[in-house]
Amino acid sequence: MTFRKYLVLAGVMFCAAIGDSLLSRGMKQVGGVSLDHLPKVILAVLNPSVALGILLLLGFFASYMTALSWADLTFVLPATSLGYVVLTLIAKFYLHETVSTTRWIGILLISAGVGFVTQGPELTHHPAKHARDEECAVVPAGDKP
Repeated sequence: MTFRKYLVLAGVMFCAAIGDSLLSRGMKQVGGVSLDHLPKVILAVLNPSVALGILLLLGFFASYMTALSWADLTFVLPATSLGYVVLTLIAKFYLHETVSTTRWIGILLISAGVGFVTQGPELTHHPAKHARDEECAVVPAGDKP
C-alpha cells in the first residue's frame, strides 16, 4: 500500500471519530430534537459543534468513497475500524464518558481483527472477469484482423 492509501484510510478513521464526537457534543448542548419540530432541527445544525461534526462526516464520506474505489469493502471497513479505538479515546477523555471494561475488551478484539485483515490483499482479483472484459473490448475499425 502506498502512503496516499494510508492517508485516505486515516482520513476515514479520524474524520468519522472526530465528526461523531463533535456531533454528540453539539447535540448534548442542543437537547432533544424531533422531526416533528423542523425549526429545532435546523437550529441544531447551526450549533458550531454540530456544524463542524457534519463537515467532518462529509470528509469521512469523501475519504470512504475514495478508499472503496481502490479496495474491497471487506478490506476498507475493517481497516478503518481502528476509528472505534480513536472514538472511544475521544469519548473517554474529551466527552468524559464512562467506558466499561467490556467495551475496552471489545476494542482490543477489534484491533486484533484489524491485524488479521491487514495481512490479506486489499483487492480481490477476478482473472475470469478480466479475461471476459478483454474479450468484450471495443477494437477500432482499422485494427480488426
